[in-house]
Amino acid sequence: MAQRVARADYRERLNRVRAYIGAHLDTPLHLDELADIACLSRFHWHRVYRGLTGETVWQTVRRLRLQRAALELATGTEPVGKIAERSGYANARAFSKAFRDDYGMPPLRYRAEGGHRRYDNDQWQEHTAMYDVRTETRPAGTVRGLVHIGPYIEISATFDRFGAELAARQLQPKSKGMAALYFDDPDITPPEELRALAGLLLAEGESASEGFETGELPAGRYAILTHKGPYAELGKAYGWFFGAWLPGSGETPAKVPPMEFYLNTPLDAAPPELLTEIHMALA
Repeated sequence: MAQRVARADYRERLNRVRAYIGAHLDTPLHLDELADIACLSRFHWHRVYRGLTGETVWQTVRRLRLQRAALELATGTEPVGKIAERSGYANARAFSKAFRDDYGMPPLRYRAEGGHRRYDNDQWQEHTAMYDVRTETRPAGTVRGLVHIGPYIEISATFDRFGAELAARQLQPKSKGMAALYFDDPDITPPEELRALAGLLLAEGESASEGFETGELPAGRYAILTHKGPYAELGKAYGWFFGAWLPGSGETPAKVPPMEFYLNTPLDAAPPELLTEIHMALA
């Protein structure tokens, strides 16, 4: 019993720190401050955090800040210097180096030539090799996880909480991999009201454990877009998939929320190498 209480306690400490990091990406963050939030010494907290998450505190902060920066570069027009400042870098040169190290090109080039640009192509039908779309018949499936409410780009924090919950409860469910269901359209829903379910796509025959939410995917035909690149580009991928590919395909979407299925994660792949499948149910 004491062991279970200890795991729950560490999970709560981890969740507090992650929530604080996510809410304060615009401000300087200090290890002593984060250790105080976790109610542990700096010496112990740094090791506990890495043991529970697989990355250091500063790797988490860097990853989240650069992910947000990539989104701003892909979808906005804010000057790079402003983005660098918000990302915690003293100058644009330091930010450019960090961004290039993770995303394979400097910020200005990424804004002009990054993978997200392929979804802006009005003549995409002439370059279909650039877009990996297939249709297939899939069995019914169940996603089990935790509800996420808020901007979709911040769903990684909910995945982190889900992973910590599994570890704390010593659960190792049989699954096909990480997945998420997205229930709302971010073009018409305020960011703070967006709803999703972040977790695992269960293997056939695996039952859902208590304490988690589940979402069902019906058996049937699906169109699947495989996106290679940073998660910050997924918004544009959705826009192209539903706004360009779908009208030209002759297909009709079913009333089923889209699912993202993650073939790898930021812990084992650099942002340009991330592989994400977007599953669109067809009527």
